[in-house]
Amino acid sequence: MALCLALACARALAAEVALIGVIGDKAAVLALDGGEPKTVKVGQTWHGIAVLSVEKDRATIEVEGRKRVLHIGQHYRNPGTLASTREAVTLAADGRGHFFTEATINGVAMRLLVDTGASVVVLSADEATRAGIEWKKGRRAGLQTASGRTSGYVVKLDSLKVGAIALSNIDGVVLEEGPGAVGLLGMSFLNRVEMKRDGETMTLIRRF
Repeated sequence: MALCLALACARALAAEVALIGVIGDKAAVLALDGGEPKTVKVGQTWHGIAVLSVEKDRATIEVEGRKRVLHIGQHYRNPGTLASTREAVTLAADGRGHFFTEATINGVAMRLLVDTGASVVVLSADEATRAGIEWKKGRRAGLQTASGRTSGYVVKLDSLKVGAIALSNIDGVVLEEGPGAVGLLGMSFLNRVEMKRDGETMTLIRRF
């Protein structure tokens, strides 16, 4: 019986927690393992996640004795939990309704805008160089963007990770112009996940 209870508690702990939003300084809106958002008041514990404090755009949580500060839209993967069988991440919309995510490309962190209108993942030359991509060895191509015609290089991204979703061999394009611009998480990644929009949140769930 004791062993069964211990296993049940372990399963209750979240493998990944995302901060979807805050309610004043009273509560945080959390999503666990890509599931439905839940409002958790300061001082409460939900599935092993304790909300310690809340500010205007962040919350301090505690998971198995580890304190973490999450900004709205950020997620934290708990190394002390059992591995989740469902690779998913929940994102929060910004004030203009756009969804941004902190992604990792070839092991390098960068911010991407979810864009279903982009056929592939799009990076600036600066971002690609930072990720160790030898983009000038790629095939050069003319491209049509929202700002007009430009040119870029077709490349392969060795790895792209968003939350718990890690994919490899992703098609991408590196733009020669527009250094420093936010990259786009396009359909070469999004085609391999299921997208669920619910108001101000979007959940991505790995398909293959």
